[in-house]
Amino acid sequence: MAVLLAQISDLHLDGSERATERAVRVMDHLRAMPRPVDAVLVTGDIADHGAEAEYEEAARILAAPFPVLPCPGNHDDRPAYRKALLGEAPGTGPVNRVHRVAGVAILMCDSTIPGRDEGRLDEQTLAWIDATLGELPQETRALMAFHQPPVELHHPLPDSCMLERPGDLAALLDAHPRVAAVLTGHAHTAAASTFAGRPLIVGPAVTWTLRMPWEGEGAADRDQPPGLAFHVLGDDGRLTTHYRVVI
Repeated sequence: MAVLLAQISDLHLDGSERATERAVRVMDHLRAMPRPVDAVLVTGDIADHGAEAEYEEAARILAAPFPVLPCPGNHDDRPAYRKALLGEAPGTGPVNRVHRVAGVAILMCDSTIPGRDEGRLDEQTLAWIDATLGELPQETRALMAFHQPPVELHHPLPDSCMLERPGDLAALLDAHPRVAAVLTGHAHTAAASTFAGRPLIVGPAVTWTLRMPWEGEGAADRDQPPGLAFHVLGDDGRLTTHYRVVI
């Protein structure tokens, strides 16, 4: 059976009416679909300032009858994220989790560097990815998600703070061919590329859309509606992505 996943990203919840309304609109849309998704992936920047109150609001908004699988972004704060969103003891180490959804292993990885906008999969996270993928049954398909894209997207804003040392990840993916695709956020634009011979899918943002250089002046287009992606992972391991906006 094909697995249906939704991806949302960059909610930047800050207590404002605008941010809350856009996030609620997207989640209401997902809850009302005729066929429920198997899971929703939230690829970082859930909070805007990393405050506990922002994660408490996120927990309320993201509550759903299907699994909601988050990973942190550069605006997120690990201790507050753990405490108020995950209900765990606060801690400063990377927040890495693996989830089994309809026979697929989904690795939600922490690519954040506290205090910086750039990303990096540190040695602890790389070792966790390697061990997690290596322990999966041979027939299990896998997807990997984190915040900062590992390739240039041809805009100076995201390209100035992308994933550092992408070769480390590429080498790891070469050793684990079961990973069907890499999913990221951060750039606030729906984009598709390739990385290490796999699809690289960048989810659109809920809060605002990146205006590309050929589209005019100013990076943030706040008039665009919030976006999301639907990913269909087929039995043959092929990932198909459909992008939507929520009016």
